[in-house]
Amino acid sequence: MTSRGLAPSPLLPISLALLLCAAVGVATPHPAAAQQNGQSVTVQTNQQVFATMCALDAAGFDANSATLDMYPAYSALRQRLLELSGPATQTMREFYQKHQFVSSDETLSPFLSFALVVGPPPNFPFLVPRSDVPPAVTSIDGFDDVLQNFYAEAHLDHEWAVVHPEADAEVARLTDPLRQVVFRTSGYLRELMTPISTRTFTVYVEPLVGNRVNFRNIGNQYSMIVGPGPVLPMDSIRHGFLHFLLDPLTLKYQQVISTRRALLEVANRAPQLPLAYRDDLVGLFDECLVRAAELRLEKLPPNRVEATLHEDDRTGFILVRPLYQQMIIFEKSEPAMSFYFPTLVQGINVAAEEQRLQNFQFATASEQTAPGGVAGEADASAADLALQQALLRGDRQIATQDGKGAAATFQAILTQHPNLPRALYGLAIASVLEGQGQEAEDLFQRIVHAPASSSSGSAATDPDVLAWAYVYLGRISDLRGNRQQAQEEYRAALAVSGAPEQARVAAQQGLNAPYGPPKDAQP
Repeated sequence: MTSRGLAPSPLLPISLALLLCAAVGVATPHPAAAQQNGQSVTVQTNQQVFATMCALDAAGFDANSATLDMYPAYSALRQRLLELSGPATQTMREFYQKHQFVSSDETLSPFLSFALVVGPPPNFPFLVPRSDVPPAVTSIDGFDDVLQNFYAEAHLDHEWAVVHPEADAEVARLTDPLRQVVFRTSGYLRELMTPISTRTFTVYVEPLVGNRVNFRNIGNQYSMIVGPGPVLPMDSIRHGFLHFLLDPLTLKYQQVISTRRALLEVANRAPQLPLAYRDDLVGLFDECLVRAAELRLEKLPPNRVEATLHEDDRTGFILVRPLYQQMIIFEKSEPAMSFYFPTLVQGINVAAEEQRLQNFQFATASEQTAPGGVAGEADASAADLALQQALLRGDRQIATQDGKGAAATFQAILTQHPNLPRALYGLAIASVLEGQGQEAEDLFQRIVHAPASSSSGSAATDPDVLAWAYVYLGRISDLRGNRQQAQEEYRAALAVSGAPEQARVAAQQGLNAPYGPPKDAQP
């Protein structure tokens, strides 16, 4: 059965293959290996992911020890990591404690994103400008230094030499199934994927992540980090690969998709529709198209197809059903999907879908629906995943200076999660972008004066949010000419335990001299 809910990729640029001999291969661990070897789809190991997982394991993160039973070398490694006691290990454990969440997957997410944007050991240099680092990675600012020291103290170069034969064996085990996924999906969509491309799809094998599948895309690089285990997660990998193929088309034809926007209002009536899609018709269309393609590829009996389509309707993915019907028509046509796509979109009858769903009973917010199994998030509830997706969406909108869109996203989050510090902070930054200084100040004040604990989380337990809130309050006071108050705010930021280095630097600069925005900055 398909991995029906593979989380949408954190960044949206999201393109089969009869040239399989060149399209899929085993590559060296270098992050650019796929392009260098003329291969746009590869399966490989990665020392950055390995080192990151070793550090987390030494700090107490338990991915799923049961899955290591089939990897004796890795199992022995984990025991050695837990027994480490040097100063760098202690620092790593303290860092981990400050960035740990209740959900193990939420804890793991930013660290894996970090591993995908840095170069090889022992220095782990960032491969992208700091301005392009994903928001999730900035939440663990300083981890690169901590990891460098831990790598040396734990002799991870030696540990890698010991365990990588087991990982290489898993790479070999996964290569042919991945080739089959590429062959079937590419052939189905009638697309020819060029062997040499700037867009890459890479499956990284790392047993230490346990029975998880973690999906990321950063620019044109799509990555899946998997712990293979006894059963290879090919359904989840196929879901990610379909996104790799179809995402560019949904972006290219955004204007065509927007003509079906009335259906987004219908989908928003579903309480279980993730927040990430509630104001994103393109994203919803993209996910529904992937699900529809999966259903056609699986060739399920009619009763199971109908059950799956009904469940998609109940949870708000209402475009899966009409797209499933359009895919049947596509199969009888001749053009490749990249040429047929506008016809596919225009084939959706908005009036008919509105009529079909006029009195439809969507699943309630608390109702248990059939498990979708978001890949890589098995331990997290659907609500947790929807929240994280919405927060990431807001972060992306802020990164693109879309203050209005970010404000709407964070307001929606706060409707369901009142006083959530991360959402308050995001809304405050959105208010800054919109020039609403007083509203921003009020929100920052709510963060710094939040109770020590609450049902929705505590700002005091999130040093990043708390420290930056103080920094912004200091800057607001500086801009108002209240230097004494500004200095108090900067000192409060410096006093936050575990504050990120960038926030500490900003606070110290504020103490040294009054804040003034750059001359070329927007108001």
